[in-house]
Amino acid sequence: MWEQIRANRTKSFVLVGAMAAVLLGIGYIIGMMFFGSPIGGLFIALIIWGVMSLVAYFEGDNIFLSISRAKKIERDDHPRLYNIVEEMKIASGLEYMPAIYIIDDPAMNAFATGRDPKKAAVAVTSGLLQNLNRDELQGVIGHEIAHIKNRDVLLMTMCGVLLGTIVMISYYMMHMLFWGGISGGRRGGGGGSGGAIILLVGLVLMIVAPILARLIYYAISRKREYLADATAAQYTRYPEGLASALEKLGGSRLQPQSANEALAPMYITNPFRKKGKAATDLSSTHPPISERIRILRSMGGASFADYNASYTAVHRGGGSVMPVSALAGAGSLGIRAASSEAAVGEPSKIERTREVSDLMWKKNNYKTINCNCGTKLKVPPNIKRFTVKCPHCGTTHSV
Repeated sequence: MWEQIRANRTKSFVLVGAMAAVLLGIGYIIGMMFFGSPIGGLFIALIIWGVMSLVAYFEGDNIFLSISRAKKIERDDHPRLYNIVEEMKIASGLEYMPAIYIIDDPAMNAFATGRDPKKAAVAVTSGLLQNLNRDELQGVIGHEIAHIKNRDVLLMTMCGVLLGTIVMISYYMMHMLFWGGISGGRRGGGGGSGGAIILLVGLVLMIVAPILARLIYYAISRKREYLADATAAQYTRYPEGLASALEKLGGSRLQPQSANEALAPMYITNPFRKKGKAATDLSSTHPPISERIRILRSMGGASFADYNASYTAVHRGGGSVMPVSALAGAGSLGIRAASSEAAVGEPSKIERTREVSDLMWKKNNYKTINCNCGTKLKVPPNIKRFTVKCPHCGTTHSV
C-alpha cells in the first residue's frame, strides 16, 4: 500500500515539476519581452506562485468548500452519512475523523479536500444522498477517504494553484501584448529579428502553456483515480457498490452548479464531461467512467492484486496500473455480500429525499412549523411577518 502511494507520488512530483518548468518558461519570456532581462520575469513568476501556494496550503480547503457553498454537518444532522464516513475512516486506519459537508445541489458528486489527514474534509451533494443506497454511498465515501489516506488532496490543491498561476500569467501577458506593451520589450531585447523571435516564442508559449499545464494536471488526476477506486474496493470489500454509484453518476445529465476547472479534478467524476465524445476522454480530469465500472465489476476479489488483474484484463494486457513492488505478497481479499436493506434500515428514495430536504432547510436557517394537519411549513430566516398561514387547512401560526 505505502509503496504504491510512494510510487504515485514520485510520478506526480515529476509532473508537478513539468508544470513548474512551464510556469518559469512563461516568466522567462515575460522578462525578455517586457523588462529586457529574463531574471525579472522569473522573479515575478516565482513570487506569484509562492504567494498562491501559501494561500492554497493554509486555506485551500476552506476556499474550495466556500466556492462549493458547502454546509458542515454533525452526527445528529445526518446519522447515516456520518456513520458511513466513520466506517471508512476506521477501515482506512485514519487517526482523525474528516469533517463532513453537504452541498445543496441536485447533481450527484463528491470530493475530498484538506492539506493532510489531520485537517481533511469530505463533501457530498444533496443529489448524491438522495439517489444512492448505503452500499453505493459507502463506495463513494471510500473513494474520497482513499484520496485523504493517499495524501492526494494536498497535491491536487497545489497543482490547481500552479494551473491557475500559469493561466493567469498567460492571460495578462497576452493582454499586454495586444495593448502595445511589447514595444518597450522589443527595444529592451535588441529590436529587429531578435525582437521578432522573442515575440513569436512568447505568443506560442502563451497559447501552448495553459494547454500543457492542463494536460499535466489531468494526467496527475487520472493516475490517482485508479488508486482511489482500488483502495475504496479494499476498504468496503464490495467493488460493486462503487461501480453501481459510478453508473448512476455517469447516467446523470446534471452538473454541479458551483463546479469550475480548478475544482474539477477533486470530484469523484468529471463535472464537465461531455457524453458521446471520445475526445473528452483525452482531456478529462478522470478516466472514462465506463472503464472504471468495467474494472470494478471484473474484480475477482477486493485487493490491490485483484484490481490490477482486472485493469490488465480490461485493457487486454495493456500493462499494469500499479508497480510490481506494490503487488508483492498481495493476495486476494474476499468480496462481501451486498448489505441487506432490511438489516441496515435502508430508507427508500422518497424517504432519503425528504431527509435531505429537511436537512438543507435547517442548514439554511429555515424554521420548521408542524401544522396539526400534518403539513410542514418552512419559514425563511429573514421573514418580515409575525404569522404564517397553512396553505392546506388555513391555520395561522406565530413565527
